[in-house]
Amino acid sequence: MKTYSLSHPQAVVNDIHISAAEISPADLLKEYHHPEAGAIVLFSGEVRTDSAKEVLYLDYEVHTSLAEHMIHEILLEAAAKWNLKMALCVHRSGSVDVSGAAVVVITASRHRKEAYEANQYIINRVKHEAPIWKREYFADGTSEWGHNCSCSTT
Repeated sequence: MKTYSLSHPQAVVNDIHISAAEISPADLLKEYHHPEAGAIVLFSGEVRTDSAKEVLYLDYEVHTSLAEHMIHEILLEAAAKWNLKMALCVHRSGSVDVSGAAVVVITASRHRKEAYEANQYIINRVKHEAPIWKREYFADGTSEWGHNCSCSTT
């Protein structure tokens, strides 16, 4: 992964990473920062159990190169629109157990409003547009493909 370089304080870090490895939101916060950011917002989308059926895990299938390209474009658009100092998205591929992080979005800006708005915009667009599909596996031995996000992309 790329890390911010203190030798370029004006630089904006825009990074996308698709990973089969476990995501640690705390480690990402330690690694990514910007000295001009007064606000850092981290969203961690975690696998949860369903109220109707016990979920064992989710399995994510990803068209990696296309997903990275599309998410990178989303990050660039958000960085320009909200004057971000940093925008990062890490998404899992493969199996993710209940309570595991499936996606993490980190945004940083001079003020909190921009960081919050940009973060929500990024995760909503990623869920709607990126070629990433999830299949839920249940304790009763059944599985089903996840449904599209019902969130707004505006």
